[in-house]
Amino acid sequence: MKIDANGMHYAALNAAVRQCGEDVEIFGCVGQRYLGAGLAEKKIVIHGTPGNALGAYLNGAEIRVEGNVQEATGDTMNGGVIEVHGSAGDATGYAMRGGKIFIEGDVGYRCGIHMKAYLHHRPAIVIGGRAGSFLGEYQAGGTIIVLGGNTDKKPVVGNFCGTGMHGGEILLCCDALDAALPAQVKAERLQGPGSEEAVSLVREWCVRFGKDEAPYLRAVYHRLTPNAENPYRQMYTPN
Repeated sequence: MKIDANGMHYAALNAAVRQCGEDVEIFGCVGQRYLGAGLAEKKIVIHGTPGNALGAYLNGAEIRVEGNVQEATGDTMNGGVIEVHGSAGDATGYAMRGGKIFIEGDVGYRCGIHMKAYLHHRPAIVIGGRAGSFLGEYQAGGTIIVLGGNTDKKPVVGNFCGTGMHGGEILLCCDALDAALPAQVKAERLQGPGSEEAVSLVREWCVRFGKDEAPYLRAVYHRLTPNAENPYRQMYTPN
């Protein structure tokens, strides 16, 4: 089903998507928010720029955006896939609990904040460009990969990366780690993405965006994980 969203109120557009018994392609999307929120099935293709909280609480559906997305994409999502052929705003993957988010371009501040994992639910975010400050803030699980695809040689990540991190991992594709890390995070230099899971995520990102995987698989990465010698829990005062 095709929907022309030009001038359409977000509530009416969401109702149309939910009521449709088949996959949906949306044209002329300009800032309508909450699209695909909580959906467990269905594929949605969006042309334009969806508003905040795209795919919030997503529970298995797949969303592809031919353009940029705004803030809180994949907020508290449980499962499914969000694929963005553009860049994303702040708080992408906020409190994400499962599923995957693939971004072709950059992300704003606080991407992956409060990400968590449980049993077989391992959320993942793969970013083709750069990430803003506070990437992985308070991260408790899952994987964030920043591929840093740019030609201007700027750092792949902003300030305060991994602040309060106490689980999961962050992989930064760069020859040198320019960002100052908090004491609760340790860095390990790798040749290639490392684990089979990380390699699989990089390969999937390349397939989705039509990129040659070879340069990404042989590049240098820095793997950030919680520092067991200086754990984040020490920042709390016992009751």
